[in-house]
Amino acid sequence: MSGKWTIESMPNMKGKRVIITGGSGGLGLETAYGFAAKGAEVILAVRNMEKGHQAAEGLLKKFPQANVEVMRLDLADLSSVEAFAAGILGKYASLHVLVNNAGVMIPPFGRTKDGFELQFGSNHLGHFALTGRLLPLLLKTPGSRVVTLSSIAAKSGYIYFNNLHGQIGYSAMKFYGQSKLANLLFARELQERLSAVGANTLSIACHPGVSNTNLISRGSGKQAGRVVAALWGLMSQPAAMGALPTLYAATEPKLHGGEYIGPDGKGGRKGYPTFDRSVDYKMNAETMDKLWRISEELTGVRYDFSGSSVHKDKDDLAHMGIRM
Repeated sequence: MSGKWTIESMPNMKGKRVIITGGSGGLGLETAYGFAAKGAEVILAVRNMEKGHQAAEGLLKKFPQANVEVMRLDLADLSSVEAFAAGILGKYASLHVLVNNAGVMIPPFGRTKDGFELQFGSNHLGHFALTGRLLPLLLKTPGSRVVTLSSIAAKSGYIYFNNLHGQIGYSAMKFYGQSKLANLLFARELQERLSAVGANTLSIACHPGVSNTNLISRGSGKQAGRVVAALWGLMSQPAAMGALPTLYAATEPKLHGGEYIGPDGKGGRKGYPTFDRSVDYKMNAETMDKLWRISEELTGVRYDFSGSSVHKDKDDLAHMGIRM
């Protein structure tokens, strides 16, 4: 990839509709600024509606002509995912870009409303369910894309199939790596399945390197302490730079699907968007397929690439001990 790709390099997005999960702050909000700058209609899918409306006000202040909507989405609650998707499907006839951005990083052990380990449940399963439920709309929108954010933590990640919910032990960092590797494997497997049916929807993964966001609050929603924030600021790049791989993945015409985009600096920590091949060895077909099948079972969402999604009956999951 030659040159330094920036927001100015983005194509015009007027007439395009974009959903960004976790769009009320950090990378999500910077991504929203990029899309708004290019004329896209932006839907901020957020857990905290107050913060979401504040973010929307900021977008409109900077871009008065922007078309911004705020909708509630809690990825740690599958019923919220279902309700959000139903709202989108009932209101819109197209969806050009879905950005699976929201995430929680190294929190104390916790569970989602449905009983999943918090990081795996929110970062991966919530987005898996959301993408599956929005798939019919994506498939009928020419040139649509699903962009899923992973992390450089995926390099050391491992899928603990025998301990997905932390029932036999928990390490915050290891489970964060698991969730981010799951994001990456999901994105690649989704592209494989889209390609198999000849769909023109693309699935692309990306990561922001080490970017200065409030993920270091460890899921508390509070601002990090001064010392931690100061050290993090020295180590990281601005969130606006961290958002560039996402914007590149969502809009660059040269992409074909299945790519992994990250910063071009040393170790992928900082810089401008480029292709990241450092985790190609993680793309094990057997692991990707197993993760996909388990994700369908856990969420109750089965992907139908014919253009309509089929959802597993909640009673079918009772034998797994998972609350729906």
